[in-house]
Amino acid sequence: MSVPAKDGVDVVAEDVKQTAEGGGKRGSFWRELPVLIVVALALALLIKSFVVQAFYIPSESMQNTLLVNDRVLVNKLVYHVRDIHRGDIVVFSGLDSWDPEVQIEPPSNVVTGALRWVGTAFGMVPGEKDYIKRVIGVPGDKVKCCDAQGRVTVNGVPLDEKSYLYPGDAPSTDQFEVTVPPGRLWVMGDHRSVSFDSRRHQGDPGGGTIPADKVVGRAFVIVWPFDRATVLSIPETFSQPALALAAGAAPFVGGFAAALPLMAVGRRLAFRRRASRGRARR
Repeated sequence: MSVPAKDGVDVVAEDVKQTAEGGGKRGSFWRELPVLIVVALALALLIKSFVVQAFYIPSESMQNTLLVNDRVLVNKLVYHVRDIHRGDIVVFSGLDSWDPEVQIEPPSNVVTGALRWVGTAFGMVPGEKDYIKRVIGVPGDKVKCCDAQGRVTVNGVPLDEKSYLYPGDAPSTDQFEVTVPPGRLWVMGDHRSVSFDSRRHQGDPGGGTIPADKVVGRAFVIVWPFDRATVLSIPETFSQPALALAAGAAPFVGGFAAALPLMAVGRRLAFRRRASRGRARR
């Protein structure tokens, strides 16, 4: 009779041991959960700071390419390996320059301020001074509106903007002609009739252009809502060979023009030296 009792005691003891171990594991998980959350947030912020960041679209200025409440991912590394291209959709900071397109009430307390900061960091709420526009002109480009057909031209080459321009919008109702300075960009929204873009800042320093070093990165994909998820590619019109040829010819023409006076001076000096040698021989 003692044997079964002993076996029973062993079984109960084993059950108690397993229960204790299970409870210990569950307790350990709940103790580690805050650490896991902190590590996950730290990694997310690290990625957001240097690699990819989500941005919230707050206005109608890029319709129909981007709609209000869309979320896009922005590549923050791409411009470390290549230049900004015409046709890129870029997010840039307008801090201390452009007024925000959407007025945002300041946070009422520290808690709401912290929540807004987190929401902005993860693309859940709009940034107060972040803008998203399409690059139309890069340094050295001559951007003009409009030609006889009402089209925006870059270096004299007309852009076919039907694939991304908001239906019914003209390329621009504002006349302008600007040569983009070094280190700056001419940007415009796809919904031209409501976009407060470079055209509306021509009285500002830079003549409406924005500093290239204020660009956060290139928006390359819509990730929310899921039914609108798509890659944001560069429209075909910006691949026209004539655009690059015209832009590349500008420095050459300028250099050639600057070289002509130097050649003339050089010839004059050479002529004087030959004349001096001739008189010396006599």
